[in-house]
Amino acid sequence: MPRRLFVFDLPDRFATGTIGEPGNRSFFLQAREGRRVVSVGLEKAQVAVLAERLGRLLVELDKRGIAEDPPAPITPDERPLDEPLNEAFHATTLTLGWDVDAEQILIEARAPGENDDEEVEAEDVVELDDDDEDGPDLLRVRLTADAARTFVERAFRVIRAGRPPCPLCGNPLDAAGHICPRKNGHYVN
Repeated sequence: MPRRLFVFDLPDRFATGTIGEPGNRSFFLQAREGRRVVSVGLEKAQVAVLAERLGRLLVELDKRGIAEDPPAPITPDERPLDEPLNEAFHATTLTLGWDVDAEQILIEARAPGENDDEEVEAEDVVELDDDDEDGPDLLRVRLTADAARTFVERAFRVIRAGRPPCPLCGNPLDAAGHICPRKNGHYVN
């Protein structure tokens, strides 16, 4: 199957969201430009790492005077994900970068490729050409610093909206409680 490349330069909206109940949620990255909407599935941990690293990048850009934090608070994005919510692919690799020339943040989500099962050394990493028809599916998004701040704020809210943690061990509580290792396997409600 030929590679699908989804490119969004300064989209109208770039957000993360979920469907499902806490404990059984599916996480998505979604880019929208006009009527074109692309949704990519990923794991909760990937959303958390992306938001944390993107937040660090924004702090560093602010320290260097490149993309200063606005004095006004961020307007939160509380809208649901855009419809239709059809998963284009499930991302296994996320990439975050700063485009110096355009002064924009670059985020890429990549589907699993042929070589994902192999152990890859840093010097063996090969950049895929956008014209390569055999590469994995790719979502590439370029954002302003303000759009990235909105994404980070929403991502942290989405992550916190999950199951509450156990006060003893910190593991997520199910509606019926959970088997707590700090209580030697006894249920905690």
